[in-house]
Amino acid sequence: MVTTKILDDVLGTQPAPELWLVVATGLAALLVTVPNVLWRPARNAVTIAHEGGHGLVALLTGRRLEAIRLHSDTSGLTVSRGRPTGIGMILTAAAGYTAPSLLGLGGAWLLAAHRITLLLWVATALLIAMLLMVRNAYGVLSVVVTGGAFLLVSWLTDPEVQAAFAYAAVWFLLLGGVRPVFELQAKRRRGEARDSDADQLSRLTHAPAGAWVFLFHAVSLSSLIGGGRWLLGL
Repeated sequence: MVTTKILDDVLGTQPAPELWLVVATGLAALLVTVPNVLWRPARNAVTIAHEGGHGLVALLTGRRLEAIRLHSDTSGLTVSRGRPTGIGMILTAAAGYTAPSLLGLGGAWLLAAHRITLLLWVATALLIAMLLMVRNAYGVLSVVVTGGAFLLVSWLTDPEVQAAFAYAAVWFLLLGGVRPVFELQAKRRRGEARDSDADQLSRLTHAPAGAWVFLFHAVSLSSLIGGGRWLLGL
């Protein structure tokens, strides 16, 4: 009986929140994303999505995922083994900067379908899977805290709190996926980040690194526009 109820909650639909809550959570996410004092700690969640994207695509393309590390300066590193060139390596390298926005887009699609509980459980499952591959203490702490938040909200709070948390998280992924690409562009303009994902992709494909930065912009901004429309019911 308990298992059946849990499955019904996870696979079923939940009432859509009021529009004011959707707008309020979007404004809250924007407030966290824009000022540096709030963005700096919140950026850890974007780094988790970034490195998780590298790791997931590495596995999907047949590479061997060896380790994920997350650092207190919000940088990260994902190590996988396999052919150093080819489509698998290209997709793995391209997955980092696009992952937060695409995860946010997927989350917006689930919320538009009123699958709030399913979103919380899928996010928790992904974080647990990622935790198995994290190989440093700060990374473990970051993933445990983030996954614990999703788990506690999904288990212990009422539907209104779950909806507010889910919408805020998805808005943050959509908005937070945009800023790192602008930061990357600024660093490259200053001559920094010589070994960024865009530069690695340039060496792999012989396409200019700037073209890859443009692609990252296109994905993040398109996801924000499309996901935002889903969340607002437009």
